[in-house]
Amino acid sequence: MGRRYAGIALEQRTQLRRAALLASALENFGTAGYAATSVKQICLTAELTERYFYQSFADREDALAALYDDLSTAMREATVAAVAAVDGDDIDAVARAGLAAFIGYLTDDPRRARVVLIEVVGVSSTMERRRHDVLSDFAAVVSSVWAAGGHELGSRERSLAVALVGAVNHLLVDWLLGDRRQDVAELVDVCELLFAAAAEKVVR
Repeated sequence: MGRRYAGIALEQRTQLRRAALLASALENFGTAGYAATSVKQICLTAELTERYFYQSFADREDALAALYDDLSTAMREATVAAVAAVDGDDIDAVARAGLAAFIGYLTDDPRRARVVLIEVVGVSSTMERRRHDVLSDFAAVVSSVWAAGGHELGSRERSLAVALVGAVNHLLVDWLLGDRRQDVAELVDVCELLFAAAAEKVVR
C-alpha cells in the first residue's frame, strides 16, 4: 500500500486512508449491517491493514460514529441550502424544498439511509445521545423556518417540530424496510402534508 500513496505528504496520506476506511464502512454497514461487519472486513474492502484502521479510529463503533457524523452533516447542509434557496416567504414551498433535499439525500443512496436510520439505533448509550442530538438539530431547523416570519415559538412548537422530525424518520424507515417500493416523490408529498398541517397551527 505504500506505493499507492508515494509522493504524498504524511498528513494527506492519513486523510486519504481515513476516507477510504469510511467509504468501506459505508459499503459494509450500509449493506451487511453494523453487527455483521468486523474491523477486518472494513480493512479488506478498503485494501488497508488494520494498523491503518487504528490510526484513525479507536474501534468499530468509533468508525460508525464518524460515518454517522459525516452523513448527518452532509444531510443537514443539503437541507439548509435547499431551504435558503427558496425565494419569498411561502412556508409550504420552503418546507417542500427542505424535505425534498433531506429525503433525497437518504434515498439517493440507500446505504446512507440504512446507516442513519437503522444501523446506529441501539448500538450504545453514547450513540443514542449522538442520534438524539442530530434529530434535535433537525427539529431546530424546522423551528427556525417557522420563526423566520417573526412568530414567537414556545415549548409546544418545539415539541411539534420534534414530532414532525420523528414522523419523517419513521416514514423513511418504513420505506427502507419495505424494500423501497414507495415512490420517493410520494414520500415528499406525505411529509409536506404533515408540515403544512403543523404550520397551520403555528404560523397562520
